[in-house]
Amino acid sequence: MTSQTRTDKPSAWDERTQLTTFLDYARATARAKCEGVSPEDARKAPLPGSPLMTLSGLINHLRWVEYFWFQVVFLGEDDKGPWTDEDPDREMRIAVDFPLPQLLEEYEEQSARYRELVAAHDLDTKAERAGRDGDHVDLRWIILHLVEETARHNGHIDILREMADGRTGD
Repeated sequence: MTSQTRTDKPSAWDERTQLTTFLDYARATARAKCEGVSPEDARKAPLPGSPLMTLSGLINHLRWVEYFWFQVVFLGEDDKGPWTDEDPDREMRIAVDFPLPQLLEEYEEQSARYRELVAAHDLDTKAERAGRDGDHVDLRWIILHLVEETARHNGHIDILREMADGRTGD
């Protein structure tokens, strides 16, 4: 995998460009932090209190979180995610069964599809499905939520990478 240029500076100053630039920056950061990690280190869960927290697990989680918010909540599609009522974190558990480069490629391919979805809808468009509180969030809120979710997990990815091989970075 080659390093993609990452920037949080938008090419234009309209709201949509700023929001999508930050989401793409957070996504690219997650991928960059995984570059060159060994297959063994990608599957390690070094934190005793967090047995599912692996680099592979976090990348797979980010992929499926976007799926849930864009396809299930926003578009109203049936939820075909890997989780179950008995195993709500299954996307993190099964990630170690796949090579990290495959997970990263699937995440990038999906991100490209969601860029098109976002481009095709107004930011004020309400989600088809209501949240737990009964409100229908808009596309703007979903993008902001995904920026927050991805950035938060980038901190986890950064810690796991440093624990694995000492690599740090921005």
